[in-house]
Amino acid sequence: MARYIFITGGVVSSLGKGLASAALGALLQARGYTVRLRKLDPYLNVDPGTMSPFEHGEVFVTDDGAETDLDLGHYERFTGVHARMTDSISSGRIYSNVLEKERRGDYLGKTIQVIPHVTNEIKDFLRIGADEVDFMLCEIGGTVGDIEGLPFFEAIRQFIHERPRGQSILMHLTLLPYLAASGELKTKPTQHSVKELQSIGLAPDVLVCRSEHPIPDKEREKIALFCNVRKDHVIPAYDLKTIYEAPLAYHRAGLDQAVLDAFGISPAPKPNLTRWEDVMDRLNGAEGTVRVAIVGKYTQLEDAYKSIAEALTHGGMANRTRVKAEWIDAEIFETEDPAPYLQDYHAILVPGGFGERGTEGKIKAAQFARERKIPYLGICLGMQMAVIESARNLAGLPNAGSEEFDHEAGKKRFTPVVYHLKEWVQGNHTVRRKHGDDKGGTMRLGAYTANLKVGSRVAGVYGGTVIEERHRHRYEVDIQYREQLEACGLVFSGMSPDGKLPEIVEVKDHPWFIGVQFHPELKSKPFAPHPLFADFVRAAKEVERLV
Repeated sequence: MARYIFITGGVVSSLGKGLASAALGALLQARGYTVRLRKLDPYLNVDPGTMSPFEHGEVFVTDDGAETDLDLGHYERFTGVHARMTDSISSGRIYSNVLEKERRGDYLGKTIQVIPHVTNEIKDFLRIGADEVDFMLCEIGGTVGDIEGLPFFEAIRQFIHERPRGQSILMHLTLLPYLAASGELKTKPTQHSVKELQSIGLAPDVLVCRSEHPIPDKEREKIALFCNVRKDHVIPAYDLKTIYEAPLAYHRAGLDQAVLDAFGISPAPKPNLTRWEDVMDRLNGAEGTVRVAIVGKYTQLEDAYKSIAEALTHGGMANRTRVKAEWIDAEIFETEDPAPYLQDYHAILVPGGFGERGTEGKIKAAQFARERKIPYLGICLGMQMAVIESARNLAGLPNAGSEEFDHEAGKKRFTPVVYHLKEWVQGNHTVRRKHGDDKGGTMRLGAYTANLKVGSRVAGVYGGTVIEERHRHRYEVDIQYREQLEACGLVFSGMSPDGKLPEIVEVKDHPWFIGVQFHPELKSKPFAPHPLFADFVRAAKEVERLV
């Protein structure tokens, strides 16, 4: 039976809470334990996939097709444990499940209430997979005191009391603000945050205190005294140069030992931190720098491309090279020549996105990379833009475009070399979709197999001809233009097993030009960089050496 660690937050950023959860998971793994991390979000959206990146940052996709919070990306990157659909739940999903049961008659006509029906649904979610791992880490989104989170906290209170004593603990993250005028750290926000927790029947066993300045012993003693925790369970969390230092930094601060002590696990296995020491060695021992231009449409919010930024860092680790990723708004190129903006970069990456805004700029970025022989990686929409660029400028289809943009405009303007995907094979059955279907959860989602062309660049990159990658899209390159495009040098080097859906294209006689319909960044980890990103950075490094 798994031991449960519930991670809550006071005045602390979601990244800090998610990062602490992921780092703790990595540290428990380093001691030989199996872990799984989960996210409970208080927002009322049923499906995070319908939310704008400006609302919620990146949407992370799991192998089994769940659209989730970006924190699950941190969990995977730090632990290597593939997240599942059952590792993320929102208030919206909980209420939706309860209402569906009520409509089916599962409650036998009873009045539906937050207690017990909503809280029971949350507890049922918490129990999933409890026998599979040693530790289950459950992060509760938002902060203590948020009205949306109250059902979760009540469910956790009940859950802890229903389990054997000592099988669940609470870890609480707070911020210690520093007042420069008086030169002191203020502990009062932490005290009030813990008091708020205690008022709803929860008491933290471990406190993690974010701070920009060292926390003196007397302040730790004060926090321990007023918050009713042991002094050695008050863990400092200082700002770091890189998030990948977090496991080592938290270990030095005693977080994993405090958690094991709270469970009464003694003696505990010694941690093997070789993996994280190697990660830091690769980061700190990097030689040279490559500049990568990311031409996208959500450049004001880098969290929208969080996994891409991290995958580039991982690619740099594989090559012991620093990657300086710089964000460029694609809309600029719709009115200006891209050359002055892109000519000093060693590689160009065009990420995914939705809608027509900025796409003409992405097409020009792909053209610039193709013509100037600069390494190019197009992901999802970035692949589609590369195909449209080749169709327009090489294959004699000047009006080439995507059905997505015609649907958005409400009129036909383009020759649709990219069309709305209405049917595809998933496992042993065929999935069918219509353009007017609901937006949430209706895309081609999750892991699918692709067959690579023997002798292609991507087959060499992957070291094989069968791969499995995660998708999130509802538009697809039309296979009927394959011969026309391949005659112009755009090779369809990866296809779905039935041969109907293009998965990868690459430009013949180009140093490195690859477009992929899937999202390789979602499977990259600091200790296991994704092969596409590792080779992309290698190609950029070759350009840097030639400049």
